[in-house]
Amino acid sequence: MPVLSDYTQFDGLHWETGTVRNYLDFCGATAPHTGKPYSEALLMGISGGAVMGYFVFAYEGIDPHARILTRNTFDPLETMLNRLGAEPTLRQTASAERAVGNLVDTLEGGTPAITWADALSLQYEPHTYEFDFPHMQPVVVYGYDEEADQVSIADRSRVPVFATTGQLAMARSKVKKMRHRVMTLALPDADRIPEAVQAGIRDSIQLFTEKPPKGARHNFGFAAYQRWADALRKPKMRGSWEKEFPPGRKMYAGLESVFSDTHTYGKEGFAERDVFADFLDEAAQILDRSVLREAGKQFRVSALAWRDLGELLLPDSVPVWAEARRLMLENQRLFLEKGGEAIEAGQANAERLIAIRRRMETEFPLSGEDVVAFREEIAEQVLKISALEEPAVETMKDAMA
Repeated sequence: MPVLSDYTQFDGLHWETGTVRNYLDFCGATAPHTGKPYSEALLMGISGGAVMGYFVFAYEGIDPHARILTRNTFDPLETMLNRLGAEPTLRQTASAERAVGNLVDTLEGGTPAITWADALSLQYEPHTYEFDFPHMQPVVVYGYDEEADQVSIADRSRVPVFATTGQLAMARSKVKKMRHRVMTLALPDADRIPEAVQAGIRDSIQLFTEKPPKGARHNFGFAAYQRWADALRKPKMRGSWEKEFPPGRKMYAGLESVFSDTHTYGKEGFAERDVFADFLDEAAQILDRSVLREAGKQFRVSALAWRDLGELLLPDSVPVWAEARRLMLENQRLFLEKGGEAIEAGQANAERLIAIRRRMETEFPLSGEDVVAFREEIAEQVLKISALEEPAVETMKDAMA
């Protein structure tokens, strides 16, 4: 069965931009302004760039969670590919047998296959989920050896990761809309890069300052920062942390989910502000607008404020929460550096994180007064970040005027 023995592309970090980055690199695509492979920062910016989104979700039988969007989530993959001119070719079938055939045919043609898989079904990464919730994301498959029962995958780790053919089959079939989908890409049209970069910057500006394409305005941009701070400070408002994340396991779940979204979930760095700053540096070169580098500097300052927020969410002053923060970062490091080879150590950390979450049901470490002061401290940092990013967005506006 086919394995692309010359596949060495493992620099992509995020499921969407990282997968495309790795695929294009293997295919020999190079960015016209560098002569090097397209950077993930450039792809992230073209897909819609940095944003701020704040949402709260509470479902029966599942811990409530606060979701922080750090990048555009309005069809970012389709947007990125369309702007690049990297036309996708999709093959999809309801048949499990034909699904394997499509995958193998792609590999035998000398091209990796981008396919969608449920992250929880691919057992090379530890998880702390205590419920079954399909999590379909694109990955690059570059080898399928039926005799050895091994699939070779590039999926965020800096090294290869592997699954059995059965695990991949289960992972690919979890959600009907994306079931058994295989995608290949045409190479980008270099002439479209300047326009693509400008469109990505404009998307980011719009999502920070204007009504989003869908959803309530207060869930996005600077309005979302204010909404989050108000939810922390005003216990009687709808969606307040007092109501949605009261002291106990629910409050801890809210803190844990925010930290995950901003520090470990498909990313390195702090709310991806440093990645976006790298994009703005490239954009300054591509568009010959040096002022964009100033915006990049401002976002790097913001990244440090997001770093500080992470340390406030799970602070050293609460040792069990600081332990959780370190364990989450350690699992991210282990997966990035060692992939599935670190599964045993990572799973031990994951089980400890689950134990900490359960401990919060009976041994919550803050008093009522402590909780109020703690939420106020977080609210102040949230608004500090907002104040740092407002001039950065204004600088982008000036550059695009």
